[in-house]
Amino acid sequence: MSSETESQLDTDEARELIQTFQKSLDSIRGEVRKVIIGQEEVVDHLLVTLLVGGHCLITGMPGTAKTLLVRTLAVALGLSYKRIQFTPDLMPTDVTGTDIIEEDSSTGRRTWTFVPGPLFANVLLADEVNRTPPKTQSALLEAMQELTVTVRGNLHRISPPFFVLATQNPIELEGTYPLPEAQLDRFMFHVQVDYPGRDEELAIIKQTTDDREEKVEAVLGAERICQIGELVRQLPIADHVASYGLDLVRSSRPDREEATDLVREYVSWGAGPRAGQYLVLGAKAHALLDGRFAVEYADIDAVAHPVMRHRLRLNFQAEAAGLVANDVIDHLLEQVRNRESSEQTDGRLPNVFGSEGTGQS
Repeated sequence: MSSETESQLDTDEARELIQTFQKSLDSIRGEVRKVIIGQEEVVDHLLVTLLVGGHCLITGMPGTAKTLLVRTLAVALGLSYKRIQFTPDLMPTDVTGTDIIEEDSSTGRRTWTFVPGPLFANVLLADEVNRTPPKTQSALLEAMQELTVTVRGNLHRISPPFFVLATQNPIELEGTYPLPEAQLDRFMFHVQVDYPGRDEELAIIKQTTDDREEKVEAVLGAERICQIGELVRQLPIADHVASYGLDLVRSSRPDREEATDLVREYVSWGAGPRAGQYLVLGAKAHALLDGRFAVEYADIDAVAHPVMRHRLRLNFQAEAAGLVANDVIDHLLEQVRNRESSEQTDGRLPNVFGSEGTGQS
């Protein structure tokens, strides 16, 4: 850890913020559990996304509480929340807002007034985002990347924190519009929500069929979230850990020398530079969630799948072989670990994997 980073993290304000966050984390999870049963890994992925100011694409079957989870988490974090149900007839101005003409009753003078759309919130739930045409989907791009909206040539800024959490169903794809690659790449994570286990599903049935109504309380707030996000970026990461994340990304590109035989055979193109950036940012946030102030190999492993799964494009041979993006990422993790372990054995890197090469420090 550099002396500059130590000084940034060792101030009274930083220590107080870290203590506040650690105390709040259990409270946040407890508030979410009042409504959401299970899905702990998904909740942690969403918390990581929110801490670093990213956006998240959530895919899951109907009825897996995707919308409820996002709304509950927004309330628990003390953030403003808005929801858009994406449909084929949704227009860009339905998302961004629009200018209207207002007349002053005393003077009769007419002026243009901007009426903000649902984008102007801390947490925006874009429900079934793939059911609206690309013209409306593209209305999200500027907001996601620049925190601005342009209407009639006028620039309107969105107050941070701002997170887009978009959902889509993996079935009933008739009449849907696949997300453009540029928009997909702006999502930090692609989280997959699976069916609950038997015991969890029984608990869900019992909880949702009685007359109790759980009230979720706000724990943090927009200002604290922004402060914690700045703190996450100050967490140190060793060069060899950052290089491990970079090796994962570069090994996914079939035209690079780092690519494995499996990648060259089954991948059309691999992850771009944003994947490396989000691997490091996600790993930093994961370390902080775990109560640590330095990033380890295991933190990179923990966020590798949600960061990379929507950035890999597999070819027809992969489809015929029954391979999906998660399989390729599993392969890359194993291959890069083995490569790094070999270098550690040669004395070129500190031994951080251990004798098993599991990726744990």
